[in-house]
Amino acid sequence: MALDPSTVARIAELARIDVPEGERSRLALELSHILGWIEQLGEVDTDDVEPLRSVMAIERPWRPDVADDGERREDVLANAPKTHDGCFVVPRVIE
Repeated sequence: MALDPSTVARIAELARIDVPEGERSRLALELSHILGWIEQLGEVDTDDVEPLRSVMAIERPWRPDVADDGERREDVLANAPKTHDGCFVVPRVIE
């Protein structure tokens, strides 16, 4: 996929990056090469490749999925500007 300087200008605008007009041609060429490499990855046959969770074959123990409050209620509430009966107090937004 070949990019032109006007496309680079549009991408830069969307990313809110200031790219000087004199660098847009060079950047368009660089981005076109990167997109070419990505297109090459699409040609690789990965049908028989199992997805990886990790690059190393290490069995990790699973911890139980239990919800708890961390037993740090006072520490958490210490950051609140206002509390009442162990809960955050927030300003009313609907009358």
